[in-house]
Amino acid sequence: MLLLSTIPTVLFYFLDIKWLAIPWVPVALLGTATAFISGFKNTQTYNRMWEARQIYGAIINSSRALGIMVKDFVRTSDKVEQAALHKEIIYRHFAWLTALRFQLRETKSWENIKTKSYNKEYLQYYQVPEWESSLDEELKTFLSAEECQYILSTKNRATQTIARQSSRLKTLNERGIISDYNYVALANQLKDLYDQQGKCERIKNFPYPRQFSSINLYFTNLFCLLLPLGFIGEFSKLTEKFGESMVWLTIPFSIILGWVFLVLEQIGESTENPFEGGANDIPITQISRNIEIDLREMLGEKDLPPAISAQHTIVL
Repeated sequence: MLLLSTIPTVLFYFLDIKWLAIPWVPVALLGTATAFISGFKNTQTYNRMWEARQIYGAIINSSRALGIMVKDFVRTSDKVEQAALHKEIIYRHFAWLTALRFQLRETKSWENIKTKSYNKEYLQYYQVPEWESSLDEELKTFLSAEECQYILSTKNRATQTIARQSSRLKTLNERGIISDYNYVALANQLKDLYDQQGKCERIKNFPYPRQFSSINLYFTNLFCLLLPLGFIGEFSKLTEKFGESMVWLTIPFSIILGWVFLVLEQIGESTENPFEGGANDIPITQISRNIEIDLREMLGEKDLPPAISAQHTIVL
């Protein structure tokens, strides 16, 4: 904006190129349209982000419910076997959380976290855990070698992890370790987790429509280009009363007003894809770790993993 406003002001003031001054009315009309479009985009992208946060809030609740159900519904006379079953089922749930967050952090072609220069520059202030580690290493913590190998061989790892969980619960029901009524309740919990996973995949795999995103960018850039020319026309009217130096007010006013619209454009862009790995994304890694801590405590474990802490006030 400094460059866009300085060049026409210098040309108008020193070279007396008067045709650079355009009427304010068309600029104001374009600004009004741009404001409406920017407001629409920011509202819709915020809704995408807030829906994503609500989904992970539901995953927290469902995970806790699954934990207490497993503790109360899976019962055998052998306490050692019972504890082993509790750990197996809950750890498989940790594997699902891990597989889901790795899938959500995969970079899509329409995401801009790795393509825009300012996003890549800002990445130096934080690290995305899913980009720094591998899924197979993390799954080994929660699954047997055979099951881990199977899950990694599938396309949708999170889906197949819940499928294995369901198969295991069915086996326990057939053995009488889980009663029919409790088995149905646990199956409903798995269905709810599938529902939440599907909602995450819908946001991840369907971008904010390009036509709305593009037209907002075009309108904003066009408005910022014409804004100094409109200000020149307005401030040049004051030269007779206050002197020719009034035209230089074009520069600060253009910078301030243009900055507002350009910032609105980037705010909308930064919330378009709430799982891409940006600093303003949903902190799915932290949420997954908090769920893991809660459920490990339900198992009676004392050696708990540390909570995810912020890096330069950024939590992922």
